[in-house]
Amino acid sequence: MAGVESRTDGPPPAASTTSLWAFGRSERVAGVLRRLLRPGLMLIVSGLAALLGWSLGLDRLQVISVSMFIVIIMATLLFWQFRLAIAFVGIGALMGSNVLTLPTFIQECKLDVILFLVGMMVTVGVLKELGLFTWIIQSVIGLKGMTGWTFVAIIVFLGAFMACVVDEVTSIVFVATLVFQVCDTLKVRPIPFLIIAVMGTNVGSSGTMLGNPVGILIGQNAEPPLSFVDFLTWSFPIMLVSLVATLGILMWWFRADIRLLTERLHARRQLGLGLGPLVRVPYKRSLAILIGMIGFIATHHYLERRLGLEPNTVLIVAPLVIAGLLMMWRHTRARHYIEADVEWWTLLFFMMLFAVAGTLEHTQVTVRIADSFGNVFGDRPVVLVPLVILLSAIGSAFVDNIVFVAAFLPIVNKLEQTPLLWALVLGTCFGGNITMIGSTANIVALGMLEKRYRTSIYFLHWLKIGAIVGLVTGLIAWVGVAILAPHMPTVQERLERIKPHQLLQTEAAEPPTTQ
Repeated sequence: MAGVESRTDGPPPAASTTSLWAFGRSERVAGVLRRLLRPGLMLIVSGLAALLGWSLGLDRLQVISVSMFIVIIMATLLFWQFRLAIAFVGIGALMGSNVLTLPTFIQECKLDVILFLVGMMVTVGVLKELGLFTWIIQSVIGLKGMTGWTFVAIIVFLGAFMACVVDEVTSIVFVATLVFQVCDTLKVRPIPFLIIAVMGTNVGSSGTMLGNPVGILIGQNAEPPLSFVDFLTWSFPIMLVSLVATLGILMWWFRADIRLLTERLHARRQLGLGLGPLVRVPYKRSLAILIGMIGFIATHHYLERRLGLEPNTVLIVAPLVIAGLLMMWRHTRARHYIEADVEWWTLLFFMMLFAVAGTLEHTQVTVRIADSFGNVFGDRPVVLVPLVILLSAIGSAFVDNIVFVAAFLPIVNKLEQTPLLWALVLGTCFGGNITMIGSTANIVALGMLEKRYRTSIYFLHWLKIGAIVGLVTGLIAWVGVAILAPHMPTVQERLERIKPHQLLQTEAAEPPTTQ
């Protein structure tokens, strides 16, 4: 028996070792293939873009510009955690291939937009420390007789209007905190209400120039520039209609969760319990600062005309001046505001992407695309407006909307039609609702959810409701822009509007004549 055992026990170890070795080798090969898949996909797509560019008659610099733009954008999407490093390397490659020069890089970094965002971030940091947003949350949870339906309406409108005045990221941070507090207290799922808050915030971010970084980017770089009042006149009304429609869709889609929230609120009220501890928060100083800042920004066009300044000079400077005054007032915390409240990682990333997108304009690629648009679709707003809304919504859903706008805005400027600028604003903001990666607010909210609950939202779960909201709000934007288009100033009329600025500047620059 022992001999039999030795003969039967001998081969298996060898066979087992062989099979394990083969399995390990296949796993290593599969791992290598997985690592090569994303870089390979990038190279294939950029190569196809280069071939298409050559076939369409683009010159060498234009082909390199388009190919590098696609590689950098795909790399930031596929290797998100390395996005800033990839952007740095991409800028170096563009300079090394002579597609981007140092003066062009400095010009295309959009330092005006970056400085505006720095000033806003510092100001918001001070407001946060003074307790403004805590007071807002306390005011909501202290409301009497609240139901699930009123809570949903509150977070949608609160998210939208906070986005209008302090930007979408700050808005979603505090509205999400409110959602988590209420859902934890009532023991209900936070995901439906977080999605509701995010979608309301994204729609609201189109209402003013402050709501979304694309607003200040478009306003400052449109030809000629747009003012804060322009946004209130042409974009804000469409935003309000879209917000009401979004609220209706979300209430219907999540009606079961809202009913459950209402039941839990009623049961808690029967026990004489509230939604959380209420504390007295001093808010008057922070509210006065916020109102002062909005007033300063809202009157920028009037001040620029009176002082003979370039369009949007006061708009860009206002947050910096307010931030500077606040830092002098709270001088012991000034360094903290700069180091902790300014998102330098994000701002540097924006600067690099602005420069990358600027190469498309510098090499005349955007001119070629604009000419192609004109040849194919003509100059009829009835065709171009829905096309711009569609392209910007889809582009923002799958690519960072800042990147898309930086690349697409020069094309819209070349088409020289004011309604297309508003189509671009609304399309990029509303398109952010389509997917869970469609806007910065989405990503911030998902990060907060994962950190607090160790859970996430499935892509398709978001896409189903996001596509409906994106489609309906996109149609409203189309109809709204079409209705308002005949009343919008033409490009020539907008140029006439800024002539007093130029005249005052000329008079100020001329030396006095001697008699």
